[in-house]
Amino acid sequence: MGKKIKKEVEPPPKDVFDPVTIESKKAATVVLMLHSTEEEILAKACEAIYKFALKGEENKVTLLELGAVEPLTKLLTHEDKIVRRNATMIFGILASNSDIRKLLRELDVMSSLIAQLAPEEEVVIHEFASLCLANMSVEYTGKAQIFEHGGLEPLVRLLSSPDPDVKKNSIECIYNLMQELSDLHVEALSVIANCLEDLDTMMFIQQTGNLKKLLLFAENSAIPDVQKNAAKAITKAADDAENRKLFHEQEVEKCLISLLGSESDGTKIAASQAISAMCENSGSKDFFNNQGIPQLVQLLKSDNEEVSEAAALALANLTTGNSTNAKAAAEADGIDPLINVLSSKRDGAVANAATVLTNMAMQEPLRMNIQSHDIMHAIIGPLHSANTIVQSKAALTVAATACDVEARAELRNAGGLEPLVDLLRSKNDEVRKHASWAVMVCAGDELTAIELCKLGALDILDEVNLSVSRKNKFSEAAYNKLLNNNLPLKYSQTGYLSSGNIITDGFYDYGRINPGTKLLLLKELCLQEPSDLLRAVLLINTKPSDASPPLSMEDKSSDMTYGRSISSSSSLRRSSKEKASFRSNAGFGSPTEEKSEPTSGRNTAVGKSAAKEKGSRKGKGKKEEEKLKEEEELMTAPKLVGEGPLDKEWYPPCDPNFSLYIYEVTKSIMPITNIKEQSEVLAKYVAEKMGGKISKEKLPDFCWELHISELKFQLKSNVIPIGLIKKGSFCHRALLFKALADRIGLGCALVRGEYGRAWNEVTVGHHEGKGLRGSLSPPDVYIVDLMFHPGVLMKLKSRDADIYRFL
Repeated sequence: MGKKIKKEVEPPPKDVFDPVTIESKKAATVVLMLHSTEEEILAKACEAIYKFALKGEENKVTLLELGAVEPLTKLLTHEDKIVRRNATMIFGILASNSDIRKLLRELDVMSSLIAQLAPEEEVVIHEFASLCLANMSVEYTGKAQIFEHGGLEPLVRLLSSPDPDVKKNSIECIYNLMQELSDLHVEALSVIANCLEDLDTMMFIQQTGNLKKLLLFAENSAIPDVQKNAAKAITKAADDAENRKLFHEQEVEKCLISLLGSESDGTKIAASQAISAMCENSGSKDFFNNQGIPQLVQLLKSDNEEVSEAAALALANLTTGNSTNAKAAAEADGIDPLINVLSSKRDGAVANAATVLTNMAMQEPLRMNIQSHDIMHAIIGPLHSANTIVQSKAALTVAATACDVEARAELRNAGGLEPLVDLLRSKNDEVRKHASWAVMVCAGDELTAIELCKLGALDILDEVNLSVSRKNKFSEAAYNKLLNNNLPLKYSQTGYLSSGNIITDGFYDYGRINPGTKLLLLKELCLQEPSDLLRAVLLINTKPSDASPPLSMEDKSSDMTYGRSISSSSSLRRSSKEKASFRSNAGFGSPTEEKSEPTSGRNTAVGKSAAKEKGSRKGKGKKEEEKLKEEEELMTAPKLVGEGPLDKEWYPPCDPNFSLYIYEVTKSIMPITNIKEQSEVLAKYVAEKMGGKISKEKLPDFCWELHISELKFQLKSNVIPIGLIKKGSFCHRALLFKALADRIGLGCALVRGEYGRAWNEVTVGHHEGKGLRGSLSPPDVYIVDLMFHPGVLMKLKSRDADIYRFL
């Protein structure tokens, strides 16, 4: 046998790399392995990166910084199924990071990801590919890429997958694509809204037919936010008049009315605001008359106060300057919900509702309807508001609704005058103006005017009118209106009553007071103790007083004909003599009566006094006789400080003598048609009742002050009825002349001068007494002499000089 020979091992080929097992602990090293061409290395590198990415967000950021994303995207299309699967799993995890999603969109990997949804791919690949797409569908651009590469259809197909994770990811992705797609429309409408503000763009959209498409899209969309943003776009664009015209041509009103019926409160609000904006177009305003206003009225009843506020704003704009729309709102039963909105917590809602009610109240039937819904109580809350807009609108509502005595009484009794007066002090011009307007309206009757004065309205207005910056035409008018309906205060403050200021029962002359000084009420003055330190208060009153003591049948009789009350036979006889004297003086007496009076150059009243004086010298003196007559008359006058219970209703004292004066002048002077002649005869009558003619030389000896003091003592009051005064000075005679002239329709002014002087001014047209009708020259003004030459009228040329010379 031959020797056994050992077989030698052949060395490896020189061009083959020996296998190396590497164990790496650095992510950067593994990332470098992604560039390998070996499937096994790629698969193991992807597996390691997947595990690393699962550990947290910081690791995902690290992989992004190491540049792992781009090489991984290339592996999505790798031929090896394992490599492709592992790369897909990595992206399912990495796509939750926004920065990585952004990079993926830039690398345009959407088609590769969607390709992994193919039916032949493994379930694991379906799971992580759909997870990656769900993450990518969060942003708009990701959605757009998914749609662009046809990703919706394979996602829908995966809904039938047996794997729950695949179903979950697919549903989430589809939901994102559908729900946020709506937001894209919403944002697109916001962009369109900005574009519509430009007239050229607006016209381009209209000319291309896209404006009509926009309105149809808004009207027919089932997505509330789309409808809301479409309405907002219309509102924004409607700021421009030309845009409103284009919208009206496209019948935008129909679209907005449709949106009012939306179930979404946000859409209702936006549609109401768009209607408000379109009201600037008269055509649109008229369109909403029969369509739109009823729907808006219904929205006033919404539990959502934002909805009711927007509806009230639309109605406010629709009814402003449009009586037809105001009537339509009332016919849609809008008054009651509008009044309810006045109690809203939202200032805008309250202000808008008040505006609608004000617009309605311009029509008398609607105003009466509003008043029947207790508006005067409902408006008090807004008057107390701290919001100046609400204050202004509420005051304007008062001005519009308090147009009659009943409404003003309701406001007064409800306590509405006090907050109204407080608004006169406002620093806001609109509030102050509208409050002045309301006060001017409320001062239309005496009771309310007096109450306003008691609350300080007159003083506040006086202060406001002294300021050039704060006063307005309504504050001045309100001040005058208050005075004109509180004539005692007007005469005391201004010393002037015009021919239009008619003196009625209850008027009293307290004397001059300074601005800001409170004028006591007549009742308060009547209950004061008499004092020589206080000026006598002159009272005009013919109304019977329940406070007067009853007349006994033994020594008193009453004759209430023509409103007069004569208490004794002596008084009756004296009254007959006075009537006879007056008639002969006035030229209306009988021949028999005229013969019984002495003839002299003086007036008959003076002649009569002279005859009486001669007779009295044989017995008692003249002063004693006059005193007895005065006492007799005072017995019939009511006691001003009664002894009855204090809780009885108080009445001002009656003046039977003044009632008699009215009867006599009404019968004898009213029939005279010539103003000058009426004035002359009335002047003689007044002088006769007040002590006759007094020369300037004898004026200091005319002891009228003692007479007034005696009356105050006998009446136990500082208040003296004008008819009891038999010795009257300038102020007494001028007041009596004015009071009687007003009763017979003879227009005259009452003017208070200095040093106790007062006089009357009568205006006579050129046709009076001269026959020159149709003259364009101003009428003449005359001063009536009641003291020195009763019945003489002096024409005023230079006012101050003539008055000084006259008095």
